[in-house]
Amino acid sequence: MSSGLNNTEDKKSEVSHHKLNLETSKTPWRELLPFFAKGTVIYVSSNLDLIDVAHQLSIDNEEKIKEWMKKKYVEKVSDELAKAWHKNNMIVWAVVIKPWILVQPTNNRP
Repeated sequence: MSSGLNNTEDKKSEVSHHKLNLETSKTPWRELLPFFAKGTVIYVSSNLDLIDVAHQLSIDNEEKIKEWMKKKYVEKVSDELAKAWHKNNMIVWAVVIKPWILVQPTNNRP
């Protein structure tokens, strides 16, 4: 019986990943400035998969998120980074997990 539960969980996870992938888009950083000002934009390192981070956040996997935060793979966008992205007209991958907007540079962090 438990294998059926695990199979159901796996299918839910696949659907969630697929749905999140469809909701991800490239966005000019400048369009996210109002959200940055509110403190709701989260940087995701290119060492991680943006969709996986969004999924873990959506299921409230606090342990995994804290692990990534400790490594600074996931953190609020700093003022310095925001200024550099603004100056360089950065395009970021973005996905919304309310109330957060997760962003990942399309190239290496400036």
